[in-house]
Amino acid sequence: MLISARSFDEYRAMFALSDDDLALRVLDCPGGSASFTALAGERGTDAVAVDPQYGAERAGLGDLVEREIAHKHAFMTENASKFVWSWFGDAERYTRLRTEAARTFAADLRTRPDRYVEGSLPNLPFPDRSFDLVLSSHLLFSYGAQLDEAFHLSSLIELARLARRQVRLFPLLHHTSDKRYEPLDRMRKALDGYGIPSRLDRVDYAFQPGSDEMLVLECADRGALPASREGANAHDPVRWRHLGDAGGPPEVGAQHR
Repeated sequence: MLISARSFDEYRAMFALSDDDLALRVLDCPGGSASFTALAGERGTDAVAVDPQYGAERAGLGDLVEREIAHKHAFMTENASKFVWSWFGDAERYTRLRTEAARTFAADLRTRPDRYVEGSLPNLPFPDRSFDLVLSSHLLFSYGAQLDEAFHLSSLIELARLARRQVRLFPLLHHTSDKRYEPLDRMRKALDGYGIPSRLDRVDYAFQPGSDEMLVLECADRGALPASREGANAHDPVRWRHLGDAGGPPEVGAQHR
């Protein structure tokens, strides 16, 4: 799977993020090498990124992604007709923006490492309702041919577990075929059974043909989710970092006073 360096402006477009959204506590999952957490944090957003790549070797992640971007530039140039350029303009701007995002990410990882938490779906290291808004791009649905339906449903439930308000997911297409993820309607019906209604919203962003929709899960009034989820009673490594070893986090019900 690719590790991409999407920009803050891409996030705003593909998730239709308003200024009000950016005043919330936001999780980016998986964060990859995106500059969203860095630049959102600069403007005052309480933003956190989680990704399995944020482990012991994460210091070299920015350099690795830059090499991938440079390698991909030739492919983008030769296959430009396969993509929608209304947002990027051309392959040169695509490569420049992605490179800038990778460098911004790498700098922020060095200066604010606590905002980048190692973790992977479908079990994330945060307690219930730790975030107001959860964003997830280019993993679920994109890798529908590689990740099975059970993984998708478990991951959607896990993201909903963490959200006080909404989960937003983009895109809804396989990354290789430009076709919509086939079990999406079944996923939505299953989520509805947990009191998580969903809708498809058009966004002002596309790169794959037909990829201008996001899935929105409304989580504020959700019902009980499946028990024994691995992250459900976890210590939040970001919100309670100032407590150190002095006594651990407050009770979950006190987190959002």
